[in-house]
Amino acid sequence: MEMDWEELAPVLVREAELATPLYEQAADWLRTLLGGSEERAAGQASVRRVWDVGSGPGVVTCLLARAFPHAEVVAVDPTPELLARARDRAARLGLADRFRTHEAELPDDDLEALGTADLIWTSKVLHHVGDQRAAVALLAARLRPGGVLAVAEGGLPDRVLPRDIGIGRPGLQARLDAAQEEWFAQMRAELPGYRDTTEDWPALLAAAGLADTTSRTFLLDLPAPLDSTARDHIAARLSRAAEQYADLLDEADRATLTRLTDPTDEASIAHRPDAFLLTARTVHAGRAE
Repeated sequence: MEMDWEELAPVLVREAELATPLYEQAADWLRTLLGGSEERAAGQASVRRVWDVGSGPGVVTCLLARAFPHAEVVAVDPTPELLARARDRAARLGLADRFRTHEAELPDDDLEALGTADLIWTSKVLHHVGDQRAAVALLAARLRPGGVLAVAEGGLPDRVLPRDIGIGRPGLQARLDAAQEEWFAQMRAELPGYRDTTEDWPALLAAAGLADTTSRTFLLDLPAPLDSTARDHIAARLSRAAEQYADLLDEADRATLTRLTDPTDEASIAHRPDAFLLTARTVHAGRAE
């Protein structure tokens, strides 16, 4: 199914902006991996090129530009509409003089034209590539000596509601998790060039020749009561889940999702005082020797 990126772009922006505290924690950690205390005190001057592969509308790309103020930052994405939004965002934030975009898609497009980078960041992208091992190797090969590849994959599923929400059968989120896992496995199996891969990301980074492989998990905790932006985000996520997993859920759970996403229903996310957003994302990193 073709994506309507003009319609989807605001959703991607909202999701990334809500998760900004999490990404800021990750950027702080990456700074520690990329240099010792003296380099950090000098503003990470040694980090000159940063790529965000699968950048989307550029929210995280701009965050990385601020985290590494001496670096040229490149947003890499296959979608021209999203790259245009990334450029506009960089211009609004005063980052345009060291912000570039490059249209490319893993694993089909060669990244050699971009040269090399001190930091390559990619978030929730590699699980859409059939051969994840080959994709990691491709990115690792573009690092400068001492450079870091950071792969944000995995973590914990979003938690947005208590176990018993007063409508439907308790435990809805656990059943959504199970449906998501089944859907995800089928999605991966249907990808071009799919290869069954054990998702041990530090091992994949090491197999690509990277050293000092490590992982760190970062928490996003938005407690109840939520503001309207977070509520809209959760309602949109549940609406997509209802559509994607319709065949994997029973009629009662589909009815509960309908109520949760109907803003006119008093039991919906729009009105619930108990809705929250709690999630954790894991970043795996390795260094080029």
